Amino acid sequence: MLEVPDAGALTGAALEHIDADEFMPDEERGHAESAVREDESEALAYLVDPTDLVAEIPGVELVQASWSSEPVEYDPESLEWDLGEEDGDFDREPGSA
Repeated sequence: MLEVPDAGALTGAALEHIDADEFMPDEERGHAESAVREDESEALAYLVDPTDLVAEIPGVELVQASWSSEPVEYDPESLEWDLGEEDGDFDREPGSA
């Protein structure tokens, strides 16, 4: 889960990244800038390279990566957001299988 408390800063950073990419064709640049302005998940996608996330892990080679995101309302009181529990383990007693 990722929280974006400053969408403007995220969008600005992505636009700077796109602007600095000297190898991006102008047609693609316009599309990228438009997508980043409309959707924070697109901005994040231009800033995070999945290869960089796993490049230093021994024995791992990234063959293909994809990801998606969607805005959600975070409710810290909901069991759905209990990040300390595994899926489906909400009703189990500690130490039970």
